[in-house]
Amino acid sequence: MDPLILVVAGVVVVALVTVIAPKFNVAGPLVLMALGLGVSLLPFFPPFSLDPEVILVGVLPPLLYSAAVQLPAIEFRRDFVPIAGLSVLLVVLSSVVLGLFFWAVIPGLGLALGIALGAILSPTDAVATSIAKRLGIAPRVVTMLEGESLLNDATALVLLRTAVAAVASGFAFGDAIANFAWGVVLALVIGAAIGWVNLRVRERVTNSAANTALSFTIPFIAYLPTEHLGGSGLVAAVVAGIVTGQGATRRFTPEQRMSDRLNWRTIELILEGGVFLVFGLELKDIVQSNLSEHEGLWHGTWLALSALGIALVVRALYVSGLIWIQGRRGRNLARHQGRIDEARDRLDRFEESVRNDSGSLSRRVDDPARTDRRIGWMRLRISRTMADLDYYRDSPLGWRHGSIIVWAGMRGVVTLAAAQTLPREGVEDRPLLIFVAFLVALFSLVVQGLTLPAVVRAVGLSGDGGEGPTREEQRALDAELREASAAALQAGKLRRRDGEAFPDEIIERVGARITEPPDEDVSGRMRDLLELRLASIEAMRRRLARVGRDGRYSTAALRHALAELDADQLSLELRLDDGEEE
Repeated sequence: MDPLILVVAGVVVVALVTVIAPKFNVAGPLVLMALGLGVSLLPFFPPFSLDPEVILVGVLPPLLYSAAVQLPAIEFRRDFVPIAGLSVLLVVLSSVVLGLFFWAVIPGLGLALGIALGAILSPTDAVATSIAKRLGIAPRVVTMLEGESLLNDATALVLLRTAVAAVASGFAFGDAIANFAWGVVLALVIGAAIGWVNLRVRERVTNSAANTALSFTIPFIAYLPTEHLGGSGLVAAVVAGIVTGQGATRRFTPEQRMSDRLNWRTIELILEGGVFLVFGLELKDIVQSNLSEHEGLWHGTWLALSALGIALVVRALYVSGLIWIQGRRGRNLARHQGRIDEARDRLDRFEESVRNDSGSLSRRVDDPARTDRRIGWMRLRISRTMADLDYYRDSPLGWRHGSIIVWAGMRGVVTLAAAQTLPREGVEDRPLLIFVAFLVALFSLVVQGLTLPAVVRAVGLSGDGGEGPTREEQRALDAELREASAAALQAGKLRRRDGEAFPDEIIERVGARITEPPDEDVSGRMRDLLELRLASIEAMRRRLARVGRDGRYSTAALRHALAELDADQLSLELRLDDGEEE
């Protein structure tokens, strides 16, 4: 069959399922996987197999990059320690336990190869986690699941690489630790550098279509050199995405941000849906190869079921400890709050003494500007810490959240693609190991994916949260932005796009209406009003950047406000441009 026909048909199917599946309250990825399986069973459809390098190099870097750009950075920072534990410690622990199990039950399988298979089965999948994101569970749980799935691939693939090397040359603990550290550090450095260069270059490309086209290359520019130097290319792509996502607010124009958002959402939809469709199409060929080589499927099936059970038990035990630690931390919030209040009082007294011309301390201040910057930095730290404490108090993690974290940790395409990278030489049980990995991913997606909504309802978290900001939070942020606009107006800081000041009569006429978009025709004096509104939007965007650093508002609220400002600015610029053409 012509590959072009398959690609076109696949895109059409992904688009239709994305629209239809939610109407029946069914997860689209599971429907796509079932459709792929059904098509593969048709007698005229040839065996289908996709090179794992296509997934590892062509699909995962852009998918992880896109998810990293949209990662809620404030919440990710707050829960970085538990996310790092899930991404590193849990993967290593699961790999070792599963490795010991496979070593004990598969004759002739060495411990190193058993750990390699354990590393393949341990990471949760970013694509599979998309099922959990659609259920409206608590945003903090979604952030932890998403952060874990973005980072644990690196741990698993580096561990897999080390274990496979040990099959041929023997295992050295020191070398394994050194290789892992080198892979992660190199990825962090290259990913951050690529993200920084990406921001600096693309802010100078004014054409939004060309700008977005450049963005499509970034995950690969981060991935390829990192892998060539022995690092984790996936982590590099994630880091580049995080850096880009945080800098886009300051560096890119509204048109560039909107173009990026829409185009990357389309790419993410096609790649994510295509992965699940391919997942189903490959099932027949894998099953047939095991039927011919192992005279049945029971051996691989019970291995897969046992491995999935072990992985879930290990995950449940680890998450139980994590929830206990978080609960203990939550009980100490009052003590931390008292310390922060004391620090704020001390800072107030220090600032008062510095501002007092007759005080002895003020005479010891050689650089008042530096002192002001230091006080501002300390106030920012205190404000951010207080916001963090409020976040932990308002969104505590309990056993119900822990249950969701355990059950939503599904295996997916990374497991299947990584299994197919096992060497063909020196691994006699390679078809069996690939079959086990495939079944673990399949059982995980089907069983956990289909029952996750019921589990969410059973523990009482259905509708507990969502991806958008609350109405109260959004109103508070909007009021603060309007206040920033009014303050800039009164201080005479607003300027036209050409840098000229506005006439006093225009400022007096506008008054409080500065925060409301005008609806009159663009003519004469109204052009000044539109220009003034644009200048006020820029003032609000600067305030938005400042409040984004102190942590008082969620990432969802900040992004919602930024999208509104961008839409207003594009609308006003279009009206001004239309007026100039007339």
